[in-house]
Amino acid sequence: MSPNITRDRIADRLGAVTYDRFLLYLMGPYKSFNLNYVLSDEELRDVDIDALPGPFRTLFRNEDAIDEAKALLRRVQGTLRTDPGVNAFLAVDVDIDTDEIDAVTQSIEYARHANATVFVVPFLGHNFGVGEEAGSILENVAKTHGDRIVFVHEANVTSEMIRSARTRWDLRVETYDTEADLIDTVRRFVVTTMNRERFGDLEALD
Repeated sequence: MSPNITRDRIADRLGAVTYDRFLLYLMGPYKSFNLNYVLSDEELRDVDIDALPGPFRTLFRNEDAIDEAKALLRRVQGTLRTDPGVNAFLAVDVDIDTDEIDAVTQSIEYARHANATVFVVPFLGHNFGVGEEAGSILENVAKTHGDRIVFVHEANVTSEMIRSARTRWDLRVETYDTEADLIDTVRRFVVTTMNRERFGDLEALD
C-alpha cells in the first residue's frame, strides 16, 4: 500500500459535494477507438467510410469524437456528483505525478481507498489499456473490496477479460444500452453501497 495515497489526499484534491467522504473511483478509456490505432495510412486510404457501421463512420469522420470516451466519463461523473452527491473522480483528478507513483499503482490505491469503484466499458472505447489496468486492480483488491467493484459495459461489448473476471473474482457485471441506462445502473450501485455501509454488511472506510 502506498503511504503517499490516502483517502484524505484524494478527497482534498476534489471539489465539495454532499457526501464528500464517499469516494467513487470511475475508470474507463479516455479515448474512443480509432482506425488509426490498427491501420496504416495506406490501409486507411483504402477504407470505404460509407460502408462502415454508423458509430464507426461518425468517429472516423469527426476528429473531436476521439475524446468522446472521456467525455462520457465526465458526464457520468458530473451527474453522480450532483445526484446522489458522491465524490466521483477520475484518476487524473487527483493529479499525482507518475514520476512520484506509477499510474497502475495509483489506480490500485484509488480502488483500495474508494467506497466504490466502477469500470465503464463503452463499445467505442479504446479499452485495451483499461483492461490491463483493471486486471492489476482486481489482482490486488478484489479479495477485500470485491463487493465495492462493478463492471458496466455497453451491451454490444464482448470481452474475455470481463468474462474471466466474473468467474475468477465473482465480480458484479452489468450492461447498458444508453447513457441514461449507464448512469441509472451506476447510481443504483452507489446508493446500494452507501446503504450497506450505513445499515448493512460493509464496514465504513472512515
